[in-house]
Amino acid sequence: MANSDYATVTEAILSQLQDICGSENVASEDPNVLRKYSHDQVPDDKQARPPEVVVKPKSAEEVAAIVQLANRENIPVTPRAAGSGLSGGAVPIFGGILLSVERMDRILEIDTANLIAVVEPGVITNRLDAELAEHGLFFAGYPMSEEFCFIGGNVAENAGGGRAIKYGVTGRYIHGLEVVTPTGDIVHLGGKRVKDVTGYDLVHLMVGSEGTLGIFTKIFVKLLPRPTHRTATLALFADVESAISAVPAVMTSGKLIPTAIEYMDRFSFSSAAKDLKKDYPYESLGAALLFEVDGNNADVVNTEAEIISRICKKKGAIARYVAEQEKEIEEFWKIRKQIPWIIKRHSPQQTIEDIVVPIAEIPAIVAVIHEIAEKYDTMIPVFGHAGDGNLHATPMKNPEHSLAHWETMLPELKRELYLATAHMGGTISGEHGIGHKRKDYMRLVMSEAELDLLRKIKSALDPGNILNPGKIIPDSA
Repeated sequence: MANSDYATVTEAILSQLQDICGSENVASEDPNVLRKYSHDQVPDDKQARPPEVVVKPKSAEEVAAIVQLANRENIPVTPRAAGSGLSGGAVPIFGGILLSVERMDRILEIDTANLIAVVEPGVITNRLDAELAEHGLFFAGYPMSEEFCFIGGNVAENAGGGRAIKYGVTGRYIHGLEVVTPTGDIVHLGGKRVKDVTGYDLVHLMVGSEGTLGIFTKIFVKLLPRPTHRTATLALFADVESAISAVPAVMTSGKLIPTAIEYMDRFSFSSAAKDLKKDYPYESLGAALLFEVDGNNADVVNTEAEIISRICKKKGAIARYVAEQEKEIEEFWKIRKQIPWIIKRHSPQQTIEDIVVPIAEIPAIVAVIHEIAEKYDTMIPVFGHAGDGNLHATPMKNPEHSLAHWETMLPELKRELYLATAHMGGTISGEHGIGHKRKDYMRLVMSEAELDLLRKIKSALDPGNILNPGKIIPDSA
């Protein structure tokens, strides 16, 4: 579809939107406001596009009225949570209406008897976690950006995070949804019940659909008892091979599943740790691993941490640091969480990729990434969730190369990266989503028959292609 296939937002439509949401919650004239909603965290300005109008509904009924209006007038609607995504999924590439859920930010219920939280999509994930902590509970499927992302965006992307190796990703914890469909109906899927095989699993069709099949207005989140003990082990290695070899060893010879195993190459770890004024043996460092174990028995947790430390030593770790107190553990995690920001600061022209391979293929894909970096004469820092095979390979523009060279070279570099990933049984996104950033690469990992299934689902639910058009699915061949 092209821009010309949609109608523009007229004064009459603006007036109707104001009637629905209130004039103070409809913005169309201030270019600074429109610019704010024109992009997510993808650093490429060429992928940004301002909406014609930003609307901020407060209820499911208001969302439904907006979508119904958009269908009548043939106006595209792009749902948006916090805008912290990394795939261009919340970018209104056809203009139209940008529907922000930021005012829908209530924690409606924490049901301790059923271990379910009922929340609106605009709740910041960390805020939910803080409130759950008071009840001795937690949302185990949290993403790494929990300080500022919204739970609605987490569900739309089926976001993962550091704990995914043990606890799984967001979708495992979504038991119900209230959804406004692309035609403006309000439907209720699932709920507080644990088991439900009544009809198709529409809840998990919606989870990870990136705002293309519905807009979440209420989310039922499964909760778990909060572990009472945590231990983190930071292991530094002289080379990448030694570090990577420790990952499967912990799970096979160690016979345990850590809460997290985070991999950081030399550049990623050193840059972030130095920025945080940390003192480590940087001169002999090749890569780092951050392990975490948790549970409700301190002796068991400490024993697992000791097993991890012994295996890392056997695999050649040059230094090991263990943290048992919450503050010390978070100091380790600060290094890991700082990496994307330090890379962005180091090189404004970069792209964080989100490949995922079977765990056993991690050493092979890391080696291939190094070969690709050498071939294209650029740096590709690698960090991410080694325990589940989800690595963030981040090509950065070589400062000696022109911007034109970077823009010409990058698609070919990414194509090679994705093809190598697919050849190893992996795919092009583990948690960040496809959006419009990766849409044109979908054929590298999905057949035309598979893509056609996606098109049929989209067409059945959204016959007017109103909701978040231009995302995920490439045009027919």
